[in-house]
Amino acid sequence: MQRRKFSRKFKIEAVKLVRERRVWVSQAARDLDLHENVLRKWVREQTADPGSAFPGHGVLKPEQQEIERLRRQLARMKAERDILKKAAAYLARDSI
Repeated sequence: MQRRKFSRKFKIEAVKLVRERRVWVSQAARDLDLHENVLRKWVREQTADPGSAFPGHGVLKPEQQEIERLRRQLARMKAERDILKKAAAYLARDSI
């Protein structure tokens, strides 16, 4: 069985159904052929961060982009540090 994928627009409309039209989550989930927990999760995500909720497949939130950038930078800095350690050890060995 394949996992179903829903568009950002569908998710936003489903959340609006619950929040603005005051439809029970259980009823809205039945009407939309969703599991209640999925719809509850969408409502939580929309409530927590309305601007960047449901970014889409392969699109990261700004916070996640920053984390990835910092991870790459850290890896580069560690590599540079290791190169400098090896160079220092090599130069120290030659000076003796």
